[in-house]
Amino acid sequence: MGRPDPSSYLPLYLVTDTALCSPRSVPEVVGAAIFGGVTCVQVRDKQAGGRELVDLLVAVAAAVDGRVPVLVDDRIDVFLAARARGAQVHGVHVGQSDIPAALVREIVGVDAVVGLSAATPEQFAASAALAAGTVDYLGVGAVHATSTKPDHPAPLGIDGFAHLVATAHLPCVAIGGISGTDAAPLRRAGAAGIAVVSAICAAPTPAGAARALLNAWNS
Repeated sequence: MGRPDPSSYLPLYLVTDTALCSPRSVPEVVGAAIFGGVTCVQVRDKQAGGRELVDLLVAVAAAVDGRVPVLVDDRIDVFLAARARGAQVHGVHVGQSDIPAALVREIVGVDAVVGLSAATPEQFAASAALAAGTVDYLGVGAVHATSTKPDHPAPLGIDGFAHLVATAHLPCVAIGGISGTDAAPLRRAGAAGIAVVSAICAAPTPAGAARALLNAWNS
């Protein structure tokens, strides 16, 4: 099957938040967001148990129906379980405190997408030392403070993001409190895409919010 090219799926990257989507379901919001132009979906729900998260990932994959890559945050076991149930899921995104990226690649295989969070020069250097093909892209942030991830590192700002990604050997998607006004500055700063949570999940019309973000990115 082969892994997709990050340039095709990083521009507008949606990270789901079940509480922010409510009272709508996550699959409902995801479906609308893809209609608006979202290019990748990462399913993230820190409060869900394993069985609940597998069910959510399978439901999101069904709503996406192969139109864009579907990833899951942290949970390699959930990724494998969803695949075992026949869902079209494409990979995992892991943080610095999760299973090491090299081991993640061993477990998920060569066809899966593996994303890695990075926020410091040391973490960028460590990612550069990994064997080629271990990681597909870096998630870099938080760009701004965000309530959707209270344990995020100190905010980088646009300038801090630009300074970090200038040393990157992998495509970098910016995350953390990002709005439409950040899209063009982040693209000029070297981002391969923007990852958003509340800007779409909490929006009255997720399709319209996605369309506006993508237009801002492409402007």
